[in-house]
Amino acid sequence: MDAAFVTGATGFVGANLVRLLLDKGFSVRVLARKGSNRKNLEGLSTEIVEGDLEDKAALSLGCKGARYVFHAAADYRIWVRDPEAMRRANVQGTINVLEAAGQAGAEKIVHCSSVAAVKPPRDPSRPADESSQYSSESEIVGPYKKSKWLSERAALDLAKKGLPVVVVNPAAPIGPYDIKPTPTGRIVVDFLNGRIPSYIDTGLNVVHVRDVALGHYLAALKGKTGERYILGGENLTLKQVLDALAGITGLPAPRFKTPYPIALAFAAVDTGRAALFGGEPLAPLDAVRMARHYMFYDASKAVRELGLPQTPAREALKDAVKWFTGNGYVKNDSSRFATLTSGDS
Repeated sequence: MDAAFVTGATGFVGANLVRLLLDKGFSVRVLARKGSNRKNLEGLSTEIVEGDLEDKAALSLGCKGARYVFHAAADYRIWVRDPEAMRRANVQGTINVLEAAGQAGAEKIVHCSSVAAVKPPRDPSRPADESSQYSSESEIVGPYKKSKWLSERAALDLAKKGLPVVVVNPAAPIGPYDIKPTPTGRIVVDFLNGRIPSYIDTGLNVVHVRDVALGHYLAALKGKTGERYILGGENLTLKQVLDALAGITGLPAPRFKTPYPIALAFAAVDTGRAALFGGEPLAPLDAVRMARHYMFYDASKAVRELGLPQTPAREALKDAVKWFTGNGYVKNDSSRFATLTSGDS
């Protein structure tokens, strides 16, 4: 039986990837921090290696005998109090995992990057593909996107040095097991709880998380060393996403569009409040700054070379609604909850 090692298995993409690998007949070893929330691993026959991305002994143990190593762990937050901690986890952590995998002789090492590392298009009608590159860190908004760009550069540098590294760049995954939830999942949760009174003019690429998990596996099978592959789905405006959620749930979609300058001013004040008095901002300044660009991407390379499926965004949103409502993320009365869980057919 082939073995695989997965970092980030307790998280969103990793939990879906572990389930896929088990279904494919792999024995799966996962990295989990001591005291971490392991709900996403409950009932799964995985071997858990306790440690973090700085624990080189744990990483060596995890990689030992693994045919494939999947590095899906990352600190994915738009706003952080300590950006340097995020950079250490996402950049040096990536180097640690990939070097351990190389030393263990893994056949293929799949690094989960992000479209955050791909420069968004100037023209939304021409989605960006893998050739779209940032020229420097100064072009990039926010510590998360900067750390993902730097970690991807480190991964590709290791590929140039001979490690069998393939990079995948997921867009905005939607679906089950989004336990935290991620910033994208938070849109769904906030909609379900009636906390999105208005929207801003922006766009994102919505992809089913199961397609993202499969894309990782296909990259291990078919991906070319030193290449990157956008794992994307449908390009939708935020308004289209909210309208789709309204159609699925029967809840009203927001009608008011907040002008960008007003959203930016609110986010600046809210982020300043969080920095001074604690807590997290409702609207992080970096998130609003990112929203100025339509995050539209072209996944045709992954479709063509890897066989990435293209599950409709509506199906991904329906699966996310079902999972969030079934796992206690919706704080509403029972009649509304029943409507949400039934959805449309």
